[in-house]
Amino acid sequence: MDRAGRTDRTDDISRRSVLATAAAVTALAATAAPALAAGAAAGRESAPRADRLVDNRFWVSLKDWRTGTAEGTTPVTGARPGLRIKKPAGRTDYTDPHTGRTATWEYARWTSPAHRSAVPATELIASWNADTPPGTWLQVELCGTYADGTKTPWYVMGRWTSGDDKETDIRRTSVDDQTDGKSTVWTDTLSVDDAAAGPRVVSYRLRLTLHRKPGATATPTVWRLGAMASAVPDRFTVPASKPGLARELKVPRYSQEIHAGQYPEYDNGGEAWCSPTSSQMIIEYWGRRPTPEELAWVDPSYADPQVCHAARRTFDYQYDGCGNWPFNAAYAATYKDLQGVVTRLASLTELESLIAAGIPAITSQSFLKEELTGAGYGTAGHLMTVIGFTADGDVIANDPASPSDAAVRRVYRRREWENIWLRTKRYNASGKVVSGTGGVCYLYFPAKPSTRQRAALAAVGVR
Repeated sequence: MDRAGRTDRTDDISRRSVLATAAAVTALAATAAPALAAGAAAGRESAPRADRLVDNRFWVSLKDWRTGTAEGTTPVTGARPGLRIKKPAGRTDYTDPHTGRTATWEYARWTSPAHRSAVPATELIASWNADTPPGTWLQVELCGTYADGTKTPWYVMGRWTSGDDKETDIRRTSVDDQTDGKSTVWTDTLSVDDAAAGPRVVSYRLRLTLHRKPGATATPTVWRLGAMASAVPDRFTVPASKPGLARELKVPRYSQEIHAGQYPEYDNGGEAWCSPTSSQMIIEYWGRRPTPEELAWVDPSYADPQVCHAARRTFDYQYDGCGNWPFNAAYAATYKDLQGVVTRLASLTELESLIAAGIPAITSQSFLKEELTGAGYGTAGHLMTVIGFTADGDVIANDPASPSDAAVRRVYRRREWENIWLRTKRYNASGKVVSGTGGVCYLYFPAKPSTRQRAALAAVGVR
């Protein structure tokens, strides 16, 4: 288990094959800066560049929720449109693999229209934002259509509830061992097995199933559902970008290391809590935090009890860790008027545009100790919170893998940092070729972003 609470899954399987040439990657980087800078300066929404290798589609509006196929669900009007149970479509028995208990649940279901991705995809990651009162939960599934016209099965991308009451709630979980011989689900990511030879996913539908206790009136309410489809080229290095911003956001600083040994039932304690620790930093940047009642279970002698709370509420009982990407985004969105998505960015220029609009980002990267000056460690996968850029363009990050809260703020060399974050191939400590994350990040932002924030999000394909 690594610092991110995510095993290096590519030690056993390569998740990507060669998709594009280095010249194409260079061209993408060269075209990114002018379009983003113009949009950010004007504060206007702009469509993402047509040459981006990432496609995001999220259902969030009342118009969205009125599309697709509803089986017992109904749209919710108001300031934050959503979807909830109106009348159950039926009942189903679910045996929780982590408790062994079988229970009967009422359910209602909504299936999205097919979305044709602008990017024939090698990877897809779903994410969602929802309220799940005690005794309710949801399941998100994805069915893709390959370029050859065949379809994937309905893959389960997550079974999720915000709570973990032993009597009323299921155990939050991903689902292992899902494959059709062409693609495989790895915890939170649907990955084409052989992107070079096999067909890519050209379109997909999402299926949302809402569950509650029979006869109950409580219902999950879902405000956002969607997926990120991507086809990031295999690359050990990426072109250097030019600095374009000097700004630092005031984001709280929390160390995962001070929680080492605390609540080992959640992924061995704080040593593996970089994802929830980073999530908590940005949640509090937006002015939200758990209530004293929600923190009452934490040992009062522990500093920063909200980090323990975040670890507990993001824990994936199948993955046995707190590093499930969509679970972290869903946790952030349990706070009032916050949204969370998982996506990929194409460059540091795109990240600069978000920082300029006041939106920090949580980024996933992997590296050897000697590849990131000043880190003092190597990792097969680690989450940091990017909060700004220096005048020289270096990355200012709140790195939770620090010995104290005071030591969390770090400045990392721009060229080193952008390469370890954006590459998709690297060598591990034994010299074996494994994968990098290719620009994965979490973005958390208000339900009603400012005009400038909305423009910056739209420029990276998030609406």
